Amino acid sequence: MKTLDIVKGVHPGKMVERELKKRNINQRQFALLIDEYPQTLGAIIKGNRRMNVDLSLKIEKELEMEEGFLMTLQVFYDIKEAKKDSNYKPDLSKFRKGVFWDTTFDKIDWKLMKISIVKRVFAYGNKTEQDEIIRFYGKDEVAKINLLHPERLTR
Repeated sequence: MKTLDIVKGVHPGKMVERELKKRNINQRQFALLIDEYPQTLGAIIKGNRRMNVDLSLKIEKELEMEEGFLMTLQVFYDIKEAKKDSNYKPDLSKFRKGVFWDTTFDKIDWKLMKISIVKRVFAYGNKTEQDEIIRFYGKDEVAKINLLHPERLTR
């Protein structure tokens, strides 16, 4: 399994913190070494601030990390955070309203009703609807509900 697959959704500051600890490098000294304010680096490491391109390039160069790795982590972290938003919905055009015959389709809380939705779609939905549920919630999350056969998750 690739490193990126393992750490998707982790704030890039946590990876920087891990690397500094692993190499026994002081955060403040490292910040000064890369010509950055220690407070800025500290806020990123704590996850209170977003990683930016310039800083990520400096850190990656100094720690000999793959270029773009930290910004890629930032994007996946941003996606994870956006999914926490209650307004986040799957592509509704991929669902037949008949699958949700006993509820008001436009008022479904896709976050709160996740388990019921997954069960419903895998009981009554077609392949397109099932694929959208896997895309929306993620293979791991859908697999946790223990409704899928492993072969369905390989698509």
